[in-house]
Amino acid sequence: MKKIVILFSGEGFNAQNIVKRLHEKEYYVACGITNKKDAKGLDKLQELSVKTEVLEHSNFNSREEFDEQLVKLVNSYEPDLVVLSGFMRILTEVFTENVKAINLHPSLLPKFKGAKAIERSFESDDKEAGVSVHYVSSELDGGEIILQNSFKKSQDETLDSFCAKIKNIEYEIMPQAIVEVLRS
Repeated sequence: MKKIVILFSGEGFNAQNIVKRLHEKEYYVACGITNKKDAKGLDKLQELSVKTEVLEHSNFNSREEFDEQLVKLVNSYEPDLVVLSGFMRILTEVFTENVKAINLHPSLLPKFKGAKAIERSFESDDKEAGVSVHYVSSELDGGEIILQNSFKKSQDETLDSFCAKIKNIEYEIMPQAIVEVLRS
């Protein structure tokens, strides 16, 4: 059974979805790791009997020091794949050169890289919006795209309805991407 480690920073809804959809079916989620001790995703994964760990980035003097410890922690689980699911850290080459990882991003990359992608996509004049899953590289949201899914923006779209559409796509596309990467 192939092993996955999930990295997250906040609510953990996508991490929870991955566990519910894939864990102990074809794949095993060995651990969920967060960089925030108060991340709500900790409770969600623990309720699903998934081991969790906290490695707070604020305890380190540099991004590189944090990434070095993160790589050691991740590698201690010997995962076949690391999944960034709402992990709100810009990772250095210390991580990107040593870990095979994919990331979920709420825009049609290469558009709207980085933070506030949902809001920037919503406010844009683009007729389409969507979600991307890509390999993690040293370029922020710049790795090879694995899967994308989109929808047409409607005239009466609100930010809430837009966010709901993005979330629905995220819940579908990330498990699909994990399966595609681990089967190839």
